[in-house]
Amino acid sequence: MPTESGTCSAARQAKQKRKSHSLSIRRTNSSEQERTALPREMLEGQDSKLPSSVRSTLLELFGQIEREFENLYIENLELRREIETLNERLAAEGQAIDGAELSKGQLKTKASHSTSQLSQKLKTTYKASTSKIVSSFKTTTSRAVCQLVKEYIGHRDGIWDVSVARTQPVVLGTASADHTALLWSIETGRCLVKYSGHVGSVNSIKFHPSEQLALTASGDQTAHIWSYAVQLPTPQPIADTTQQICGEDEVECSDKDEPDVDADVSSDCPTIRVPLTSLKSHQGVVIAADWLVGGKQAVTASWDRTANLFDVETAELVHSLTGHDQELTHCCTHPTQRLVVTSSRDTTFRLWDFRDPSIHSVNVFQGHTDTVTSAVFTVGDNVVSGSDDRTVKVWDLRNMRSPIATIRTDSAINRINVCVGQKIIALPHDNRQVRLFDMSGVRLARLPRSSRQVPSPAFWNAWNSCCFTDW
Repeated sequence: MPTESGTCSAARQAKQKRKSHSLSIRRTNSSEQERTALPREMLEGQDSKLPSSVRSTLLELFGQIEREFENLYIENLELRREIETLNERLAAEGQAIDGAELSKGQLKTKASHSTSQLSQKLKTTYKASTSKIVSSFKTTTSRAVCQLVKEYIGHRDGIWDVSVARTQPVVLGTASADHTALLWSIETGRCLVKYSGHVGSVNSIKFHPSEQLALTASGDQTAHIWSYAVQLPTPQPIADTTQQICGEDEVECSDKDEPDVDADVSSDCPTIRVPLTSLKSHQGVVIAADWLVGGKQAVTASWDRTANLFDVETAELVHSLTGHDQELTHCCTHPTQRLVVTSSRDTTFRLWDFRDPSIHSVNVFQGHTDTVTSAVFTVGDNVVSGSDDRTVKVWDLRNMRSPIATIRTDSAINRINVCVGQKIIALPHDNRQVRLFDMSGVRLARLPRSSRQVPSPAFWNAWNSCCFTDW
């Protein structure tokens, strides 16, 4: 009777070992699923005392945990099979290489090295797979309370930017796709001034640091500097809105409280039609503009892939900042130093240094994998960048090689803003949500919204800037 060869016998034993090991893992996984299912059954029971919103949120989280561990279990099985296959191959190769047998010590060293590499891969996979779950259960250092105080209604198209004056009287400015910029009384919500000097969408608005001047950027390929003089009306008592306080949960508003959006509030405002200065040099849409510290120079960012530095008094071009490979999306200046940061669709943002009058330097940062929608300076010489890759990164100007914090989200990030005094980052998303985080990446709250009429992401950009700019 023929006998089996040594190779066939070893292969059969290895196959049986894999089968028994796989069954053992399945049994372990089954018990884990049973333990995970227990809290779900308790939550779904009729006698649960938890509120329905909390119960549904917990059920959603448990479902996510089950899916994550199922994927992790499958990846674990595949990696174990790879380890066993590699060990078998190494054992077969160890019998004869170049006509000479490997010593047991050499074979053991080679197998140990390969196994350690796969072990490291397993750890990395496990860490990446569970990062979502860990972030869901982060302990918040504080809880932000969000309250709707005032609505500003008067534009006839999307709002792209909101800013607050740095001098007295303190007014609110909005830039809109309806080709206008409006100035508002913060306390009463009344429109004070209308600027209609642009022939294209007004994409941003910034106030001069010490004078009653506004800087607006437009789709008509120009940036305008215009003067305003306003007198604030007497503030009226604020109605009780304590029922609208919210934290993580949304607030549903009644249709009876919906304002009349058809009224043309801006028609009664004094209108400014001619700018003091028009900054012209771009060959594409000017998407953003800002004042350098001191207010004697201004920087503009354009879809023509350049940012330009202008002298405000003469409107002359001082520097053309080139280097981005695609359209610029935003620009921001440091509040106390001659530093400018520009962001672009080329997945980078750049830091421009004008502190030395004779030369200017630039640093390129490639921390994102998709369009960088904005990058802004914050407290403590930090920069916060947001991207369409669904991440927000906090950087230290003293060491920009890697971010000091990364916030991962479920949607692309629009133009971000920061409350410097309270160190809060406001993130408007493409999914029409606005979430608040602290500088270490811990989620604090979500701003409320009405389900009856969902505003555009541009509206949430405006809400973001309005609520979280230091006045």
